[in-house]
Amino acid sequence: MVLALSATLIVIVALLWEVAAPRVTEGWERHRARRARVPVDVYDPGRERRAEQRARQLLRSCVNDEEWDMYRELGFIRVWGALSAGPEQGGTQATRAGAPYAYIIYPHKPIVAYLPQTRELLAEYCVAFPDETRPYGSARLPDSDDALAKWMALTGDEHHLAGQANMHLPGRQIDPKQVRRDLWRLSQWEQSRLRRLAREQRTPTS
Repeated sequence: MVLALSATLIVIVALLWEVAAPRVTEGWERHRARRARVPVDVYDPGRERRAEQRARQLLRSCVNDEEWDMYRELGFIRVWGALSAGPEQGGTQATRAGAPYAYIIYPHKPIVAYLPQTRELLAEYCVAFPDETRPYGSARLPDSDDALAKWMALTGDEHHLAGQANMHLPGRQIDPKQVRRDLWRLSQWEQSRLRRLAREQRTPTS
């Protein structure tokens, strides 16, 4: 009698488990999912600052002393254009009035071509150098890396860059007044730097 009741109880429990098991399993999985810790990419406020510091070190190792001081103190770099450019190389505007032309490189802004003698603005060249590795959740390069990429493109193959860039009239993206103020600042900076270098040359070394 006891054996028969035990066997019956076992059969009933087995049948109930077959019916309830899927619901129990589903409920357990939902419980685990709710309690699971979702990995979050925690924003590190110092990460971009460290990236910019590394970029500045790289820029410093590539440009000359004058260009580095210019970038560090003024926030942009002046690059002289190819003085040999002629009409057949697209140099008609650049050599207007016999003045050599130059470029101003800003981080994350168009490159501005101008005539140093008159401060006449010639054109804006829009180029982009995205960070394909996207280490910071964005394709935007650190400021100094962007400036270095433009500097390398201009000094390495100016005509290729001018041919590939989107060229616009001055004022398309950068206020011409700002550029002229920066050119005035550049002239004041150059005069001050020349005076400082002259004083250093006159000072006898011990």
